[in-house]
Amino acid sequence: MKRMFALIIVVVLALSLATPAYCDDMLKKFSRGICNVLTSPFEFPEQVKNVNQSDGPMASATWGVLKGLGMVGVRAIVGVYEVLTFPIPYPKDYEPILTDPEFFFEQANW
Repeated sequence: MKRMFALIIVVVLALSLATPAYCDDMLKKFSRGICNVLTSPFEFPEQVKNVNQSDGPMASATWGVLKGLGMVGVRAIVGVYEVLTFPIPYPKDYEPILTDPEFFFEQANW
């Protein structure tokens, strides 16, 4: 009985993962949400650094801090939303809400 249950689980997982390349699906939406929740704290130092490089240290100490705090909240909220609504194909065809970048580590210059 345990072997049959394990086989069913493996088949269901294999079928759910067998999707065309570069297509968004519910599994990608779920994993994107988890990733965004986990990496949201990294937005703060990244945004401060970006503002420092573009506008200098004074802007970094004011605008960079505010932008960093805002992006931490945005990435976390969008991540929670995507985790909670991953079975629903909204936005159209599971497209990402955050597109620039879709995942945090696509932007970071570490």
